[in-house]
This record gives sequence, C-alpha cells and structure tokens, in this order.
Amino acid sequence: MGVLSSLVGTGLVFSAETQDIEVVRQLYKQGDYTQCIDMANAAISNHESSDEWAHVLLDALMATGQYEEAGAAAMTQLRNYRRSLSIPLAAYRAFQSNGQTDLAKMMLQQIYRSASIRELGYMPPQDQVSVGRTLLLLGGEPKLILDEFFTRAQRKDPNCVDAYLAAGDLALAKQDYELAAAQFRRALERFGDEPAAHFGLAKAFYHSDRKTMLLSLDAALLINSHHAESLLLLAEHQIDAEDYPGAETLLKRLLDVNPWHPEAWALRCVISHLTNDVYKIAPNRSRGLKFWKDNPSVDHLIGRKLSQKYWFAVGAQYQEKALAFDREYAPARAQLAEDLLRLGDEKGWALADSVYQADQYNVQAYNMVTLRDHMVKFATLTQDNLTVRMDPLEAKIYGDRVLALLKRAQTHLSAKYGLTLDKPVTLELFKNQQDFAVRTFGMPGGDGYLGVCFGDVITANSPKLELRSNWEATLWHEFCHVVTLNLTNNKMPRWLSEGLSVYEERQHDATWGQHMTPQYRTMILGGDLTPISHLSGAFMSPPTSVHMQFAYYESSLVVEYLVNEYGMDVIKTILKDLGDGEEINGVIEKHTTSMDSLEQGFEAFAREQAEALAKGVDWEQPENMLPGPVNTEVVTQWLQDHPNSFWALTQQAGQFMAETQWESAKAPLKRLIELYPAYTGRGHAYAMLAKVHRELDESEDEQAVLVQWTQYSADATEAYYRLMQMNATESRWDRVLEEGDRYLAVYPLMSEVHRLMARAAQALDRPDEAVASYEIVLTLDPADPAQVHYQLARLLVDKDSARAKRHVLEALADAPRFRDAHQLLLQLSRGGTP
Repeated sequence: MGVLSSLVGTGLVFSAETQDIEVVRQLYKQGDYTQCIDMANAAISNHESSDEWAHVLLDALMATGQYEEAGAAAMTQLRNYRRSLSIPLAAYRAFQSNGQTDLAKMMLQQIYRSASIRELGYMPPQDQVSVGRTLLLLGGEPKLILDEFFTRAQRKDPNCVDAYLAAGDLALAKQDYELAAAQFRRALERFGDEPAAHFGLAKAFYHSDRKTMLLSLDAALLINSHHAESLLLLAEHQIDAEDYPGAETLLKRLLDVNPWHPEAWALRCVISHLTNDVYKIAPNRSRGLKFWKDNPSVDHLIGRKLSQKYWFAVGAQYQEKALAFDREYAPARAQLAEDLLRLGDEKGWALADSVYQADQYNVQAYNMVTLRDHMVKFATLTQDNLTVRMDPLEAKIYGDRVLALLKRAQTHLSAKYGLTLDKPVTLELFKNQQDFAVRTFGMPGGDGYLGVCFGDVITANSPKLELRSNWEATLWHEFCHVVTLNLTNNKMPRWLSEGLSVYEERQHDATWGQHMTPQYRTMILGGDLTPISHLSGAFMSPPTSVHMQFAYYESSLVVEYLVNEYGMDVIKTILKDLGDGEEINGVIEKHTTSMDSLEQGFEAFAREQAEALAKGVDWEQPENMLPGPVNTEVVTQWLQDHPNSFWALTQQAGQFMAETQWESAKAPLKRLIELYPAYTGRGHAYAMLAKVHRELDESEDEQAVLVQWTQYSADATEAYYRLMQMNATESRWDRVLEEGDRYLAVYPLMSEVHRLMARAAQALDRPDEAVASYEIVLTLDPADPAQVHYQLARLLVDKDSARAKRHVLEALADAPRFRDAHQLLLQLSRGGTP
C-alpha cells in the first residue's frame, strides 16, 4: 500500500507539473515573459524535474533583455540538468549575448561530446533537434542535418514543434525560401498558435511576396504582440517603404519589452543614417553592442539595410566592421561581396568564391560563383569612362550602338543636371534573365525588371522580341539613375529616382516612358493616388503589377508637376540637399510649399491630366458584364445610346473582324483613332485597321495607318517591319533605314531587318553601312549564307579584294553551283572589276 500510495502521489505531482508547464508555454507564446520568469523560478525552487522550466526561464530572461541574469541562470541550470542536451544550447545563446564567446563555444563542444556517446535513434526528439542545431553552428553538412536530425525528429514525434522550426530556420539560412515556407506551413498545420512559425513563414516571403509576409506577421503579432522577431521584420518593411516614424513606433514597442535588443538598436542606427540624424548614429550602434561588444550581426544588419537603400559604400564599411569582429562571419562576407560588385569593384568575385568554398550550401554564393563563370565569357567594350559587358555574339551585332546610346545619355543628362561624371560607369547586359536576376538581386527571380542601376553600375536584360520593350529607352532611363544617384550620393527616395528617370524618357522622346492610359485614368479618378509623402511605399507591396507600373507613372507625374510649378532648378536644388543628407519631405517643403498644399495641388493636376485624356471618349460601359464574347445586340444597343463609347467601338470592331467584314470594321476603327489617337495599348485600333487595309489590298491606306501608329509607339515592331517591306518595294530606301533604325531600338537581333537595311544602304551608295549590315546578317546564321557572302564580296571588290575573294569562296562553299559567284571569282582572280 505504501509503494502504491507513493506511485499515485508521484503521478499526481507529475500531472500537476505537466499542466503548469503547458500553462507557462502558452504564457511564453503570448509574450507574458514576466509571469513566465516568476513561474519558472518558483518551479525550479521547488525542484521540479523537467528541464523545460530552465528553458522557459532562460528564454524569458533573454526576451526581456536581462542578458546578465540569463548568463548567471544558465550557469546554475547547467549544474541542475547535467544530462540535458537542450539546456547547454540555451546557455550558448545566453553566453553569446553577453559577449562570453569562449563559454558559448564550450557549450557547443559539450553538446557534441555528450551526443557522440549516445545512440541517435534513442534520443528524444527535442534532443535530436538540439544536436542538429549545434552541428549547424559547428559547420556541419546542412542536408545531412536536415535529414538525420530535424526530419527524423519530425517522424519520431510529429508534435515536436521545434523540429519544424529548426528545419525552416535552416532553409532560411541557406536562402531556400520555398523549402522554408513548406516547413513553416507544416508547423502551422499542427501548431496554428505558434508565433515563431507565423514569423518564419513571413520571413520566407520577405523577398518575393510582401502581402503574404504582412498577413503572416499580423497572425504572429495577434498571438504575441511582443514577438520580437516579428516586430523587427515589420520595422524592416517600414524602413523599406521609407516610413521611418512607423518603423520607430514598432521598435519602441520592442524596446519597451527588451531595452537592449541588439537588432532593434541596429535598425534605429539605420534610421538615424537615413534621416541624417548624425548625432544618434554612434549611440544607437553602441547600445546594440552593450552586452556583446563584438557582435558582428549588429554591423551586418546596419550595412545590409543601408545597401538596400543603395548606400553601398557605407554598407560595405559596416560589413568590414562586422568582419573585424569575426573574419569568418558568412553573412557579412556574402553581403560585402555583393556591395563591392555593385560598386564596380571586381574583388567582390573573389570574396563570393571564398564564401562558397566555406559553405557550398550557401545559395547566394553559389549563384554568384556560377554567374561569374558565365560572365568571364562576356565581351568588353569601352569608350572613355564607359564600359559595356555583354554576350560576345550580341556585342558584334549591336554593341557599338549600346555604347553610342550611353554616350549620348551621359552627354545630355550630365549637362542638364550639372554633373561632371568622369569616373567609370559600367553596363552589364545579360542574355539570360536568371543571370540578370542573380547579378542584380542575388537570387533568381526579378521577372518584370528590364534594368537596375546601383549608381555607377547598371545591369539589364538584353533585348528580347517577346518583351516588346524599347531597350534604348530602358538604358536612357537607367543612365538617368546614374546621374541622379551620383548627384545625391545614392541618398534619394525610390519614388523620386524612378520619377525622374521616367520623366526624362518622355522628355527625350515623346514615345518613350509611361503615359496616361484608360486604366491609369480610372485609378486616378477613383482615388488610387498615393500621397507624395508616402509615395515610395507604393513600390513595396503593390496589389497587382498594374499598381507597380502606376507607381512609376505617378512618380513621374509628381516630377512633371514640380517642374511645371517650380522649375528645373528647384529639382536640382532638391537633389543637392538630398546629397547633403537632408530628408526628402523636409527638402521639398523648403523649396516649394507645405506638403499638404503640394499634395492637394498635385492631386488636382493629376485629375486634370486624367480628365483630359481623349476628352471626346465615352468611358462608360455596361455593368455586370460576364467574361467572354459580348452579344452583338448588346454592343449595337449600347452604341445607339453611347456613340463614342471606347468599349463598344472596340467590341464592334472586333466582332466585324472576327467575321471578316473588313469594310464594316473600318468605321468603328477610324472613329476610335479619331477619338483617342495616342492609344497603342492592348487591342488598339491601328493594328486592326492596318490589317483591314491589307486584307482589302489598300496599300496606301495601310501605310498611312502604320505611319500614324509609329508616331505614338516606341515598340511597334510589327509596324516598323511592315513599313520597311513596303518602302523597299517602292525603293524608298531612306525610309527603309529610318524604320529599320527604330526596329533595332526594340530588337536588334532580327536577321531580315539587317538584310533590308543592307539592301537600302547599297541602293543609297553607302557601302560601309551595307557591309556592316550584311556582316551582322552572317552573324545571325541566315538561311541563305551564300547570297550574303556574295553581296559582301561585291561590296568589297574595290575596297579589299582579299576579303572579297574570301567571301566569294565562302559563297561557293555553301552553294557550289552559284553561277554569279563563279563569275565574280573569275574576275577577282584576273584582277578585274565586275
């Protein structure tokens, strides 16, 4: 009976302790750290058996910034739980936070020694996770650790939440965001109230989907409003959106709970830099290093955020500071490699390689090393201070044209903005979009970006026909960034930087840049304008790609308004003040008017521009229309009541064309062009009307429509090429060259365009131009190389008979029965002129 009573009593005590542990777990999840500390101290004083009490105590002390107390408690708990593998890992974090790095390393060694004499299969899942985390810190092989420790722990106990969190953390550390998201989602399927899992999922989407990230952070903070990591990531997002007061509010919430959180003080230091609060920069950094004087993560975070703001030189300095604390700190080494490359310093490649050699699971470093292997094959073109690196075949075709465009942009924009730009500027053009993304963003992705400028380095996708984008306009846009970023020492908000570049596109060529569209009109009149004081935030998490493009357009419209109202000199003064470190909204107010007045004036200007779009057009359309084809009777009835309806005229024209009623299609198409001649968007009337005239064999009318189309579009390749053909037929060779030149500004790799330009140059007695064009045709691997070689031979007879002979021999090698080539070879051999 005594034994039985003892067993029953033990069972009751164990049950009570288990219940208390569950209570304290929930309190910790909810952020009630003070009560956790009190309960844990009481339980430990009562000699409760579970080491979870020690865990909660150490974690709660750390969460409230009581680092010294956590270190002292860790020493005690190590003695109380000598066989535990998880307590030494918690002690590692406590000692490290106090700058006791030697003691911290001893903890890792202690776990390693203890684990090495135990059978992995018999370890509790929590211990398997602790050992796996330890091996990662010691430089273990990540894939092996994921499979043999974290995944094993999940299989052994599907309710071991830390096994999912550890696997997700590993994936985040290796930039495998898809795997990270999968692991955190698995955790949330079982533990929906775990804020760390919601945070991990948010972090997995930081680079790709801010909307999903924000939803996950909301979920984490709903459970625990004090969750430090979530508050930090949300503050980062606010900094990215240039909402510095919002970021400060979040950091204050965090620091009210943990007054010495290193990353919180690091972000305050970032804000001090970005707002030119110079007297707070050093104190904020010092507070972040209060307990761990040589913590590399503080300077790394400061530098990383500044580099995201394009302060690469300052960011690199902070990475150097981080590496002065720990030369092997991989995040700082990887970031410094990127910073150096964005500054145009080739030493970044060697540093990226060293990061990869140290950790071949570092996705960022692997991507950079792989990219370097591709880029060593690039051709390099130079002119004065300009350097272009690009695919060698493409360099032969349009490399000179790229350099000429950059030179024109530099001359014009530098003079306009008063900049003397004599330091090197580099453009890197990438044939492979993923190479562009890795060079630009450090990882694959970046769909939708045509080019990016870091200050003195531009990266861009090389032209592609399917992109239907004028690459010359893109490079003009990016070179404007070179000028404005240099003028401001990279200290300018994104909206102003993008706004000026789009504005300068339009100023250089009326068909370049963005213009008012029906969709933008609807957005402006519907209240979708972002206030100027918050305009950079419009780029951060737009709900759709259209909203992202609208952010560019609105920014350019703000610039246009400022120039119209206050003049270009005010823009230049604003840029100068930004370069001196002043804050954008204050600078604008200093040189214009109050922000409230400015925003009211701009809104009126934007609405005026929207209302002025195609004023004769009736923009109304039927409500509750179902997707799919529209009934002809509905369209006809609508046109009776709305004869200038853009929607109905477009529908009617499309219906006529679908039924090949070409004559009937003319009236609505001509009316559309008459009402809105500048419209060249999706389904525009020019392309349809040109087809109508072509079907009816009305070449003069077709040509007139095509010419009108090209007056409003910078990427009308279909129109340019058709005009080349029509003008060639009529021997208007100067116009062939003109349209060909416009085509090449969109896509310079079309063989037939170069062939037509070669014929035009021949006809206009411009042999050098003809030779250059035919040589490009050869480079593009034509279907009839013999004919191209023959034409080159004819052009070179008088200028270079040896080259002429080589080309005629090539022609005969491809077409042995080519009679004209035989005759030309005979004449060349006799020394005569054909």
